[in-house]
Amino acid sequence: MAAIYYDSEADMEILRDKTIAIIGYGNQGRAQALNMRDSGIEGIVIGGRKDEYLDRAASEGFEIATVEEASRRGDIVFLLIPDEIAPSVYRESIEPHLKKGAALNFASGYNITFGFIVPPPTVDVIMVAPRMIGEGVRECFLKGEGFPSFIAVEQDATGRAKEIALGIAKAIGSTKRGAIEVSFRDETIMDLMAEQVTWPLVLSVFTEVFRFQVEKGIPEEAVLMELYVSKEPAVMLEKMADMGLFRQMPLHSHTSQYGQLSRFKEVDKGYIRAFIEKQFERIESGEFASEWRSEQERGLGLFKSLLEEALASPISQAEERLKSRLK
Repeated sequence: MAAIYYDSEADMEILRDKTIAIIGYGNQGRAQALNMRDSGIEGIVIGGRKDEYLDRAASEGFEIATVEEASRRGDIVFLLIPDEIAPSVYRESIEPHLKKGAALNFASGYNITFGFIVPPPTVDVIMVAPRMIGEGVRECFLKGEGFPSFIAVEQDATGRAKEIALGIAKAIGSTKRGAIEVSFRDETIMDLMAEQVTWPLVLSVFTEVFRFQVEKGIPEEAVLMELYVSKEPAVMLEKMADMGLFRQMPLHSHTSQYGQLSRFKEVDKGYIRAFIEKQFERIESGEFASEWRSEQERGLGLFKSLLEEALASPISQAEERLKSRLK
């Protein structure tokens, strides 16, 4: 079973005398910086280029610096910038300035798992990855609720890497809910599988059900409302998280429960399993990482065309028509 750590098993004292350099003041960077400061952690410096994000950090009372300067000073360096730009920023502006014995903290395992970032053996390599968008990280902290995170140690140069990761998790408010220990590889595969398996399957179901029912003469407005515009599925997902995937069933009518459970047994899971296995092989082999890197190097032409195609699809156009009529 995976180890899950809580407040009593984490100590923020390990952070007290350290300079914490947060590279990137976007959704996660801002939320984590504010949470740590509210937890009593001082010595936080925000590193970035001169832009609105760095201006916001300064306006909210943080010391700001260039990426190079923050990396030079940092005892713990948070790399909280998009995966696609992180390798070049790391090579050019962070790695040359890292202290021996510093800790490099990631919120995603992607670049370490696929070797796009290879830290020197003299630094700790850790991950504290909130399972929550930045806005949620801040809101849950302010409510005193906490939020789950994954933590991992890829490289323990100092012998205290896990202590540092747990201290960070506590300072941002995660050990109040639970920090689950995984590996960088585990986090990477789970994240990519959600993006390349779970959600493509969900999107396919929605679009095909929409297309079929409209073809059968049901008003598109009604179909969209029933599928997701009413936000009923969002409430169901919340109840699944709180109660359990199937344990939330009693919240539905008997007709609904019987229909869901009996037809769940009829779904051809062979196709789904084959799709899952195919995408897993592409992810684990590094094929997807190479594909995505090549797409970035080509200027994201395919990515942009895929997005344009999705936004021009019948269901997207129907959404626009419905939204224009709703109050």
